[in-house]
Amino acid sequence: MTKLPHELKRIRLELARSKDFPNGSPEHGYEFVAPLDTKAHIDADLWRKHREHCGVRRFWKGDEDQIGKLVHKPGGAENARWVFDYDNTAEDDDEAGYRFGAHKFAPGEYVSIKDEDGEMHTFVVVSVEPAT
Repeated sequence: MTKLPHELKRIRLELARSKDFPNGSPEHGYEFVAPLDTKAHIDADLWRKHREHCGVRRFWKGDEDQIGKLVHKPGGAENARWVFDYDNTAEDDDEAGYRFGAHKFAPGEYVSIKDEDGEMHTFVVVSVEPAT
């Protein structure tokens, strides 16, 4: 069995409080694997080296889980973006992380993701554990 690098972390995001979910929702979110640097930011260089291990599972109550991968789309340092890609032959299924490159992925932190319909949702980081 291959041992994954210690920088690869399994990150769980759950829907934060919103108008539709005043208490948030542990039944709506994402689990994904990404390499984090010492400041808990996604490390693009390590992602390039280990991208085959960087998957995502979208869980949404009432829907089937979606399985995909974490992808770094080009565009230069300021314009590059991180997306969850569920079908590498289609662009319209990508869900883009808002400023994922600048966000800290640590429990209690908040991040936003634009879903395939263009709607922005806020999530709380509930756990960051070694990927196994």
